[in-house]
Amino acid sequence: MRAMEQWRGEAAFGRRVLVVEDEPLIALALEETLAEHGFHVVASAQTVAVALRHVASAQFDVALLDLAIGAESVEPVADRLAAMGLPFVFATGYGRSALPPAHAARPIVAKPFRTEALIAALVAAARHAAQSA
Repeated sequence: MRAMEQWRGEAAFGRRVLVVEDEPLIALALEETLAEHGFHVVASAQTVAVALRHVASAQFDVALLDLAIGAESVEPVADRLAAMGLPFVFATGYGRSALPPAHAARPIVAKPFRTEALIAALVAAARHAAQSA
């Protein structure tokens, strides 16, 4: 079985995703890509404040966090997710060294996205959280 088919099969279990991305076109492309691989984007946030409201409802299985939301850092969202034990993956074009120190070991997906890496990171983060629960 090819890698993408395997990930598509795992994703088909209904992984619900919160996307925190300030660029509308990137957020739309992410929604389409994730849907093609069996994920459901339940919410998309373009600001830290909106993302924190979505986190409070916790109606998702895994979050994808753009590291920089406009002029804001996504760190408060990551902190809240970590405190709640909810899995998340950072998305950034700046590399691992740009991650907040408290989250330096978290999964990261480089921008521009490679679909295989994105799907694998989300599946792995959600699987790891489910096994730890």
